[in-house]
Order: sequence, then structure tokens, then C-alpha cells
Amino acid sequence: MLKKLIISCLLLGSLTAQAQTKKAKSAQKPSTPAKAAAPAATTLQTQSDSLSYAMGISVGQFMKSQGVEELNYEMLNRAIAQTLNNEATLFDINEAHGVMERYARAGMQRKLTAEKDKGKQFLEQNKKREGVKETASGLQYEVLTAGNGPKPTRDNSILVHYAGKLLDGKEFDSSYSRGEPITINVSGVIAGWTEAVQLMPTGSKWRLYIPSELAYGDSGAGRDIPGGATLIFDVELLEIKGQ
Repeated sequence: MLKKLIISCLLLGSLTAQAQTKKAKSAQKPSTPAKAAAPAATTLQTQSDSLSYAMGISVGQFMKSQGVEELNYEMLNRAIAQTLNNEATLFDINEAHGVMERYARAGMQRKLTAEKDKGKQFLEQNKKREGVKETASGLQYEVLTAGNGPKPTRDNSILVHYAGKLLDGKEFDSSYSRGEPITINVSGVIAGWTEAVQLMPTGSKWRLYIPSELAYGDSGAGRDIPGGATLIFDVELLEIKGQ
């Protein structure tokens, strides 16, 4: 993420620097009678205009996605100009990288803390609902369909149907959507699953509420599961393989 942030800043900077260079060259021309300042451009008249505006959108969208809410553009332009003109800068390049890295890490920590807090608040309220049970680990579940078959152990492989979603309802994975159940090892999945399925009689369907420490922790998983996320799974235990 930091590398992308730096590249985006450099792309934005190169465009800004080109504009500054053109202004500097214009200033060296013989003086002419003063004219009223031209209004800021509001239309795209040249290929350079279009490219500049497109790059601005791209960089702006990326910065927004990384949580950059405000920049001092005067300082940004000054640093670009000083660098291209080989003038002294307030930071060397390593110090600059350090500043951006600390900013990125702080932003990630803020998001992680917010996600964890959201999960804790949800689970605190959820366990008060009728039918929801909580184990010593913090796993919560409710029985949607009560089975009466045997319960698997950590050493078993099982056949399950499932659907997983975030607290906002966004589904990130589903065997139902794929049209077929999957076989998994009880000990080879996230801790919340391993604990829950050993409590489930075959034929059961449960809804699991799994805190982040029993799911994917601070790292999250892929693009869809953020770090610190509490997850909700509907799990249907169809069969213990070999039985």
C-alpha cells in the first residue's frame, strides 16, 4: 500500500511540476501590459488537459481509498519543485518514506480498531437475543435446525453447506451459491468453525457469530474480509465422512 501511495504522489507531482515549469518559462518573456488574470480552466481543451485531469481523478480516488482526507497542496507543490530543481528539502527521501509509512500504519490501525469495536458492540447486544448462546471462547451461535446425528471430532472430515457474511450483510463466500457442499477437515478451518462444528449433531444447521480473534484476526482475508472483522456464518452439517 505504501509503495502505491508513493507512486501516486509522484504521478501527481510530475504533472504539477510540469505546470510550474511552463509558468516559469512564461515569466521570462518580455513584459507586456498587465491583463486580468485568466479564470481557472473549466473545460478540457487539449490532450494535456485531459491527461492531467484524468491523473488527478486517479490519484485523488486512490488517496481517498487510503484515508487521506486532507493535504497541504502548497507544501506538496513546494516539495515537488525543490526536488526537481535539486534544491534542499526538509526531508531526504528515506525520511519522506518514513513519514508516509507512519501515516499509512496509523490509518490501518484506526480502521482495525473501528472494526473491532463494531464487532464487540454487535456481539454484546447479540448475546442478549433469545436463542443465542455464547461459549467460553466468545463464540456465539443459534440453532436454526436441530439435528440428531453424531458429532464430529477434530480428526474428522465433514461435508458442509455454508454461507458467510460481514456484519453489514455483505456475503463474501457461499457454497449454496456455488451449488454444492464442500468437504473440510474440522481442524483445518478457522478456530470458530473448529469449535462450533464439534458441538453440532449431524443434520444441524446453525448460525455462528465469530469474533475476529476466532476468525481471521487483525490481518483479515483477501479483499472482502477486513482485519478485525466479526463474521456471521450459516453452517449446515450434512455428513461426517467415513461414517
